[in-house]
Amino acid sequence: MMGEDEVVRTFVQASTGADLAVIEGVMGMFDGVEGTIEGSTAHVAQILSVPVQLVVDVRGMSRSANAIIQGFRSFEPGVRIRGALFNRVGSPHHRSMIERSLPVPAYGWIPVDPTRSVESRHLGLFMAQEDRKMREWGPFIEEYCNVDALARDAVTPDLPATPTHARKPEPSLRVGVARDAAFCFYYQENLLRLKRQGGELVFFSSLSDRLPEVDLLYLGGGYPELHAEALSYAPALRDIRRACEDGMPVYAECGGLAVLCRSIAVRDRECRMAGILPAEAVMRSRFQALGYVEGSGTGISPLFPPDLFFRGHEFHYSCLSCDNDARFALRLTRGKGISEGRDGLTEHQTVGSYSHAYFTDAFADTLLFAGRAWKRT
Repeated sequence: MMGEDEVVRTFVQASTGADLAVIEGVMGMFDGVEGTIEGSTAHVAQILSVPVQLVVDVRGMSRSANAIIQGFRSFEPGVRIRGALFNRVGSPHHRSMIERSLPVPAYGWIPVDPTRSVESRHLGLFMAQEDRKMREWGPFIEEYCNVDALARDAVTPDLPATPTHARKPEPSLRVGVARDAAFCFYYQENLLRLKRQGGELVFFSSLSDRLPEVDLLYLGGGYPELHAEALSYAPALRDIRRACEDGMPVYAECGGLAVLCRSIAVRDRECRMAGILPAEAVMRSRFQALGYVEGSGTGISPLFPPDLFFRGHEFHYSCLSCDNDARFALRLTRGKGISEGRDGLTEHQTVGSYSHAYFTDAFADTLLFAGRAWKRT
């Protein structure tokens, strides 16, 4: 989604001044795009020349865990597996059976403890701030893992320094960003890029605050369906509706898209939403789309001109029922979007998409330019 150069730049920038940088893997280690290594955890490890420390679930196996590790070590050249942490170890005897044939150093033996398990729901795990059990994991890991060895073996890669980004000379633009329990999915790099390109980020809660005085609004993803009733009565929703009708540029992704529709239906209960976009959102029992997206603007909206190319990701359980005359600001060459590659439902200067876009400089500049144009009027 970012490209190799951006992976290096982002990693170096984010870890500058840190003693330890942790890169969290996704899915299986070698699971990339369309059955290739591209975009996988292993690919990222190769790009950054960093060692890998496997977390191996050993429930229901003993010596076979080491065969899995050995297979991972030999499967893809250039991926250095430094050691392993064994999760869900049943007993001291279970541990001893695995220890007899270790192919790599063991950094930890984490016992089964149902009281500390973190449950999942649609879109993923419960978030850390929602589950008090997460606060207990630090001492627990220190007790059962060799944290010093983990830190010692995290060898610093030889990566190039990245230039310092100077903010552009244009006047600062106030960018409203909804951030609370309903809107919590944002790529941090997108927010940083908006700041670097001259935006002043103004965070607010869609559940408890009024919409602050801003010139551009960014509504990310999250769990609005869990807070649909509260959102339907929230003062911020009325403010957002008026801002959209007044022509303020508004860009919304996934959950933000659903909130800008006329309603959200969850388990046969329908809650009124902003009513700006000509559609109803309906939550389904299984995911409706999952994977990377690529696309460009259709030119219908000034937020997405035809020459604006972007990449991103989509993952959602809702679907939209759109009016027959609905207009779309995005055309996907990869991914599903709202319907058959059409994404970016648009009215006024509001665009709502299922795609979580990764902002390039051009992407951020286009959003900010629209905000400045509206501010001048």
